[in-house]
Amino acid sequence: MPFYQSLGEIPHKRHTQFRQADGSLYREELMGTKGFSGISSLLYHTNPPTQVKRVEKVRDFVLEAEPQGPLAHRHFFTSRLEKGGDPIDGRTTLLFNDDVTIGLCQPTEPMNYFYRNGEQDEVLFVHKGTGKLETVFGTIPYREGDYLVIPMGTTYRVVTETPSKFLVIESASAIETPKRYRNEFGQLLEHSPFCERDIRPPSSLETHTEQGEFEVRVKARGMLTAYFFEFHPLDVVGWDGYLFPYAFNIEDFEPITGRLHQPPPVHQTFQAHNFVICSFVPRLYDYHPLSIPAPYFHSNIESDEVLYYVDGNFMSRKGIEEGSITLHPMGIPHGPHPGTIEASIGKKDTQELAVMVDTFRPLKIAKLAGRVEDPKYMMSWNPQA
Repeated sequence: MPFYQSLGEIPHKRHTQFRQADGSLYREELMGTKGFSGISSLLYHTNPPTQVKRVEKVRDFVLEAEPQGPLAHRHFFTSRLEKGGDPIDGRTTLLFNDDVTIGLCQPTEPMNYFYRNGEQDEVLFVHKGTGKLETVFGTIPYREGDYLVIPMGTTYRVVTETPSKFLVIESASAIETPKRYRNEFGQLLEHSPFCERDIRPPSSLETHTEQGEFEVRVKARGMLTAYFFEFHPLDVVGWDGYLFPYAFNIEDFEPITGRLHQPPPVHQTFQAHNFVICSFVPRLYDYHPLSIPAPYFHSNIESDEVLYYVDGNFMSRKGIEEGSITLHPMGIPHGPHPGTIEASIGKKDTQELAVMVDTFRPLKIAKLAGRVEDPKYMMSWNPQA
């Protein structure tokens, strides 16, 4: 997130001596993007972050796609996925391509290790539950509706306090705020549907000094590798810079409305290379006297559209439940279900809550997604359906 933050103790100048109580130096680490030319932060560790006791391969990451079938609209019931595992091993991938991976996680076990995604930024959307995200930058408490944005290379652990359900989005490129809402300095502009006040960086930094054996699992090069340290990995005494994890709650997204129906880009919340993330939140409907609140039919000619239905009344869609995921692929039109256009006329507002991911390259469907699919969805636009 491109605005300056600082937490804990840091020296007056960069790359200068900064000593611990025993006289030894704190170990300065630059965590940056795009080599040395992107945004970055400087972290000051109690121990050298390179001092590894041993290394073990945990497993390979292999995503298997279902065989290519007819191009069709798809609907998946994520509520029917089995709960289990921890916040990392419990993840189930449903859709993916080279730019983005989309899945669900309903953990039932604690994380007894720390995790670092070494090749993807992550967004964890909290559908259910409360807890905290413990990171090398500090702790972020989370609640329902939070987007937890975690930069690539961040060491972290998810601690669930109540049963949690996450929509998991992993990106091969940086997760950013929409460019059209930022000025040349990176500040969010007045017409942006949210601003820096809505961003919640780490709120507290606890410097851990415990000794023992601590495991950090790193995802990179298509596999998971475990690194074991003799000290706690969250040993940072202070940091500053422009790169850090943060939370943004979907309730703080202020919807843009108009006299006539507004297209999906007004709901955009984040951007990345070849995909965007949008937030559909409770809002007033269009106020032209002849307006039709239901969305018009449209063809995603160059975009696959994924909708994750969080809560509320989904006005334009029938047969959808909380936690449903729909995929409307590029190449064929989609739109409101029969009867929903007429039913929307005269309505003043909507209480729907949903997260949308639009990709600009086709998505593959994971084999196991078929276990929770609605096989009737493609034909659900027929009047007799």
